[in-house]
Amino acid sequence: MAEVAGKLREVFVEALDLDGDVDVENLKYRDIEAWDSVGHMALVAAIEDEFDVEFDTDQVIDMSSFKVAVDMVTDLQSK
Repeated sequence: MAEVAGKLREVFVEALDLDGDVDVENLKYRDIEAWDSVGHMALVAAIEDEFDVEFDTDQVIDMSSFKVAVDMVTDLQSK
């Protein structure tokens, strides 16, 4: 899970164009301007590309925080 979190942190930083001092691990949807609905879709696409996974519609809607994203990617990779 630590490896997923580390890679996912990099994806969040790049996809949302975050500064290095942003507390990504505690980030939640709409906490910052960059993570709006458009940013969310860009983030989902970036995560799918990085981890070679595909989220269904409910997962896209439910991805409400960094922690939830880590859990989702970890779960998809275990299948």
